[in-house]
Amino acid sequence: MKTIKIGVLGLGTVGSGVVRLLQDNAQKITDITGCELKVKTVVVRDVTAPRNVDLTGIELTDDFNKVLLDDEIQIVVEVMGTIETARTYIKQLLAKHKHVVTANKDLIALHGPELSALAKENHCDLFYEASVAGGIPILRTIVNSFAADQVESVLGIVNGTTNFILTQMTQNGLSYAQALQLAQEKGFAEADPTNDVAGKDAAYKMIILTQFAFGKDLTLTDVKLEGIENVAVEDIKEAANLGYTIKLLGIADLKNDKLDVSVGPVLIPAKNPLAAIQNENNAVLVTGKAVGETMFYGPGAGELPTANSVLSDIIAVTKDIVMETTGNRFNSYSNNVALAPASEVIYPYYLSLTLPDRPGQMLKLTEIMAKHQASFKAIKQTSASHKQAQIALVTHAMSEATLNAVKEEIKALPEMELLAAYKVLGGNER
Repeated sequence: MKTIKIGVLGLGTVGSGVVRLLQDNAQKITDITGCELKVKTVVVRDVTAPRNVDLTGIELTDDFNKVLLDDEIQIVVEVMGTIETARTYIKQLLAKHKHVVTANKDLIALHGPELSALAKENHCDLFYEASVAGGIPILRTIVNSFAADQVESVLGIVNGTTNFILTQMTQNGLSYAQALQLAQEKGFAEADPTNDVAGKDAAYKMIILTQFAFGKDLTLTDVKLEGIENVAVEDIKEAANLGYTIKLLGIADLKNDKLDVSVGPVLIPAKNPLAAIQNENNAVLVTGKAVGETMFYGPGAGELPTANSVLSDIIAVTKDIVMETTGNRFNSYSNNVALAPASEVIYPYYLSLTLPDRPGQMLKLTEIMAKHQASFKAIKQTSASHKQAQIALVTHAMSEATLNAVKEEIKALPEMELLAAYKVLGGNER
């Protein structure tokens, strides 16, 4: 029986899970692949740190060259994090004709095309299923199950930290600060949560999903980005009164055959399946022209769910080695679709603003909307204090360009303050 030796870079949460699953499921993996998979070497920063996984028969080292220069090691798993160090290591590994599996979404979003080209040049596999939505096998599903379909939209909850925070604000009435602190205490948020709460983590994942679903390589500046730091409990309550739930959504959507990609708070109708996704869980809705709407739901992070996605990549590489078909890109679909201009991106919007609680102020707001041919679907005064009124409204569908013009006019009025402007899902967006 053929034995395939594996190197692992990093032995944190995911790295430990990979080693554990390889050990626990060794017989099943052998039955599926016809090969015995063995971890030979694990590279860590500190070899003296305590470990919660059995390392019997595995060399633990802080020397990357022990993996790079070992001809027996054919597959290397990168779960160390970082961007530039991981990029340097992976480039060296591919140049040595070693196959690479990574869970590093930041790296793939920023340097995926470069690394994929290098892998192909060296006849190596480079797989990264675990980089998006943890334990949900969304990337390989798009590659395989939607290969003959035209994907029209991909949208979803792809960051567990922000979903946990918004769930706590919605269900328990916690403030943003209280919910963030709870997420940190439970280990769902980092000590510095900026990448999560500012939406950057979700944006990286949407860059990868967009490449798979639409064949378009994006940079972070191509993604319209807003985080959840300014989402107020009052807006969550008002959204609920209107029949909506606020979630941080990543959306990649075709608008008149042009692509629009965004990450931000969105009002979702209570009947939409995404509204039921709670706490740290993730879910992705993929709409194909032929198959219609499908949803993929599961844990977006965690030791074993993410390690399971890494293992699926390892098994895929092993099969390619056996079949001598390595070197094909994980996703070879390429399509130079244009980005949609703001005038073609159509949604209803939820607006929250304060204005003086005196006659004539609503007329000013109505005149601004009328000037830009925008109209209200619903409007409500939510509170009044210190001679200030807070207004919440939902517009009929209008272009993003119109919204931007309305926002600029409101901003120019010193007595009015726009607190929030969020997309509303479920209107006649298309």
